[in-house]
Amino acid sequence: MIWTIVGLLLLFWVIGLIFHIAGGLIHLLLVVAAVVIIYKLISGKTKNKA
Repeated sequence: MIWTIVGLLLLFWVIGLIFHIAGGLIHLLLVVAAVVIIYKLISGKTKNKA
């Protein structure tokens, strides 16, 4: 689920970068995606497999 969100954020960032949407604010998506990845790596939690 988290990787889907990261993938979508990166996709929107690339689209915004190519089509010059939202100016410099589009880079905020890249920062958010990086923060989510870092959080996921630091937390190290796995899914509960019941």
